[in-house]
Amino acid sequence: MVSSKGGRLISETYAAAGVNIDAAAKTKELIAKHALSTLRPEVLSSLGSFGGLFEFKGYHQPVLVSSVDGVGTKLKIASALAKHDTIGIDLVNHCVNDILTCGAEPLFFLDYIAMGKLVPEQTEAIAQGLAKACREVGCALIGGETAEMPGLYAGKDYDLIGFIIGVVEKEKIITGKTIAAGDTIIGLPSSGLHTNGYSLVRKLFGENKTALDAYYPELGKTLGETLLEPHRGYYKQLKPLLPLIKGMAHITGGGLIGNVPRVLPEGVTAQFHSRAWKVPTIFELIQKQGNVTRNEMYRVFNKGIGMVIICSPDNAEKLTGRLSGAKVIGEVVKAKGKERVIIE
Repeated sequence: MVSSKGGRLISETYAAAGVNIDAAAKTKELIAKHALSTLRPEVLSSLGSFGGLFEFKGYHQPVLVSSVDGVGTKLKIASALAKHDTIGIDLVNHCVNDILTCGAEPLFFLDYIAMGKLVPEQTEAIAQGLAKACREVGCALIGGETAEMPGLYAGKDYDLIGFIIGVVEKEKIITGKTIAAGDTIIGLPSSGLHTNGYSLVRKLFGENKTALDAYYPELGKTLGETLLEPHRGYYKQLKPLLPLIKGMAHITGGGLIGNVPRVLPEGVTAQFHSRAWKVPTIFELIQKQGNVTRNEMYRVFNKGIGMVIICSPDNAEKLTGRLSGAKVIGEVVKAKGKERVIIE
């Protein structure tokens, strides 16, 4: 576009409008080398293609399982501490855990990064985390989009979204339909907040570097280090044990109260024994700092349980014996009212 100001002709550029095409090209090159390390033989397209191609084979009655999610305001903590290499791990593990609840194998992953100002090195750090987590579970980082949008995001603010596609044999889908009263509930430990509850935490403690660099003896590290602990992934340890499982709930936003009912059939309630597992200190600190009620803590946070597994009593010992940190934390009981979750 050519405009006239004060009698002079001025040629406008995209860069002057806040979008740097050269930086975008450099960023794509930096991301590509990490994405290439995740590709599986089934990937037929090259990075940078308009569409990612994945050859589907090896299944008799395949059912595709998809999920999309973000990291939420944990991104604000990463930005305040200028540490972006673990936030991609959070995203991939969150998405993989979600489709794992159906018994699905992760096939490929796509990301969407939107920001106010494109910083190639920052975006590469994010991609490093994405690629690392994808390699851990054999998932191909097949493509994505990096968008510089100064009109929507301020400065170095950014958002990160992930899309995952997995597959499971139709006859092996885990639905929770066979869960019955008397079944055992097993909990797998979380690594902290994972990717939920950060808006409340930022309100209570602040989100500037000074607040996040504060050392807490009871945590044994700084607040920021604790809050940036990556979201734990459960796929590798659970994959060989899926035939023993009736139902699974990934404990994300909504906590035990909001997520466990999603896998329960009608007529039963999940009864938890809160003393059966040790709640990480960070949750006790949050509750004390904000005078947060017990019920609110269980509605917002995972409280130290990242994945709930429901199985028959006969399989409980087999699972706890092979899953690191796993504990029996409750049982399924016959429902006596509308309450789907009871935490004693």
